[in-house]
Amino acid sequence: MAKEVTTEDKLRALYDLQIIHSKIDELRSVRGELPLEVEDLEDEIAGLETRYEKTEAELEDIRQDITSKENLIAECKEKINKYEEQQKNVRNNREFEALSKEIEFQQLEIQLAEKRIREFGARIDAKQEVLDAAKARLDERKSHLEFKKSELDSILNETKKEEELLEKKSVEFEKKIEQRLLDAYKRIRNRAKNGLAVVPIERGASAGSFFTIPPQRQVEVAARKRIITDEHSGRFLVDAELAREEVEKIDAIMAKG
Repeated sequence: MAKEVTTEDKLRALYDLQIIHSKIDELRSVRGELPLEVEDLEDEIAGLETRYEKTEAELEDIRQDITSKENLIAECKEKINKYEEQQKNVRNNREFEALSKEIEFQQLEIQLAEKRIREFGARIDAKQEVLDAAKARLDERKSHLEFKKSELDSILNETKKEEELLEKKSVEFEKKIEQRLLDAYKRIRNRAKNGLAVVPIERGASAGSFFTIPPQRQVEVAARKRIITDEHSGRFLVDAELAREEVEKIDAIMAKG
């Protein structure tokens, strides 16, 4: 015949789960903002790399424009040479003037192309400054990311085994609690900033609260005959003695691994 689950059993199971979850919260708090810092750095680096690649592509486009203008200048010079040779064999002034105009046009094309090349050169200098600054920033951010990752990995390696054991125990202990109570526990825990859904009564108030619990209510909690919640926070209440016993029990379980 299965053993009857008493209200005290339920209270102990709830507080056991709270102890386990609080230990997990404590381990995760050691990591602090590091995971978010690493994620932010990775996002920043991805953005910097995108801008760097875009600037490099723009530089390459400008270099191609310069090459195009240099090719144009070479073509114009070839035409000038050809027209000058043709001038030596003209039959009249009209042909000579026509060739002179062609030569003049090609010279203007060269001047314009050379002007554009100077402008492109100035743009390259400006882009290169942006590129150098982006490279310096990228290198600095990557170095910072490596440091933060190393810091995070070190913490994770130290706490990984314990956290995995706690997660395993969390699943085990959740199975000991009826669904209605478990749902209420999770709802309260998710709402609480410190993640506490079950708290002991300490010095006449629920732990972490300044609101005094009436003496009669304290007696009822200590009797462990029914599930009682704090009227101010909605948290489940347990007496200090039960809390102490369960902390010792969970610590012993964790010590065994």
